[in-house]
Amino acid sequence: MSKLDRVAAIIVAAGMGVRMGGEKKKQYHILAYRPVLAHTLLLFDKCDLIEEIFLVISEDDYNLCHQQVIDPFKVFKPLHVTFGGNTRQESVLNGLMATEGRFGVVAIHDGVRPLVRIDKVSECVQIARKYGGCILAEPATDTIKTIDEQGNIVATMKRKMIRMAQTPQVFHYDLILDAHLFAQEQGYAGTDDAELVEIRGKRVRTIPGSRENIKITTPEDLRIAHIFLENMENAKADLPSKTTADRGPSS
Repeated sequence: MSKLDRVAAIIVAAGMGVRMGGEKKKQYHILAYRPVLAHTLLLFDKCDLIEEIFLVISEDDYNLCHQQVIDPFKVFKPLHVTFGGNTRQESVLNGLMATEGRFGVVAIHDGVRPLVRIDKVSECVQIARKYGGCILAEPATDTIKTIDEQGNIVATMKRKMIRMAQTPQVFHYDLILDAHLFAQEQGYAGTDDAELVEIRGKRVRTIPGSRENIKITTPEDLRIAHIFLENMENAKADLPSKTTADRGPSS
């Protein structure tokens, strides 16, 4: 087996969730009878290309996460829990180190993006295997302006060339580890993992994401996710079931 055949998911869920408000962190809020984080873990558990899952949480949340997510919603794949740092970037690096370099490819995903499609995760993995890195990115629907410090418009971006980055962001392990270690050494704080690869002079491919792959950070996001999930479930229910004739002759 080639090392690139071995794929791990790093689920980052160590954030404080201050924009959600209240005492409960966003990853533990309930979405359709399950904590948001449970939806995410179960989704990656169903992805055939993912071999093991590394969950990065706050050390303070260890008991809570076991009680509300890990124990009630068991996953079949090996699940490893490691602790995050002071920033998301530090948390991802901790997750990368926890894999001990046993995997050729890693899929880094926000724990609060519970509605990503499994086929999109698989597509990202396949493209990253070939090119080194691939992320989901949603085309911009609004016109994007660049402004100065006084709020004056400096430039209007070409909308067809603009993408809004999502996760998963999938990379060859050696590539993304090098990028994170370099950023740490330089004291560079990126806005996502792909940016760290970019500053190393490497290209990252994109494939279309979707509006449903929402990052839940505010109460409004949670309400929108409820609607998306309901629509997705209704769409599944509307699919015609196969008849005996459709299945072909029995053996």
